[in-house]
Amino acid sequence: MEIQISDGIVRRVRGGIDAPMNGLAIQARTVANFLPLLCQRAGASIVHNADAKYTGIRFDTKVGPVVLEIPNGDGPYRLVHELIEPDENGRTEVEMRRFPQIYKPQGVAHITAEFLRSRGFLK
Repeated sequence: MEIQISDGIVRRVRGGIDAPMNGLAIQARTVANFLPLLCQRAGASIVHNADAKYTGIRFDTKVGPVVLEIPNGDGPYRLVHELIEPDENGRTEVEMRRFPQIYKPQGVAHITAEFLRSRGFLK
């Protein structure tokens, strides 16, 4: 499933009709195709967030949403835990891991799944 967030409005994107076809969206779909069943059970969905200016794959884990942000340009992939309520420092997200773009989509999917599984985010 794909969702799009724009001006605070969340809506479902129908594949092929409303779906963005830019490089980030295609890269996110490619990585999502290689995710193991464990991640797919966690409700993995592709998110196009115009407000926060990222495209990524969101996992609904047992401790809250985690997003794999697809990099713009030469930046690294980011694995971010989005907090439901701001913490005592006012942060709304916690960056858990970064990794460079040297990996193929299969590698990115494997690194993400193993990180989430080994840290107890996935059941």
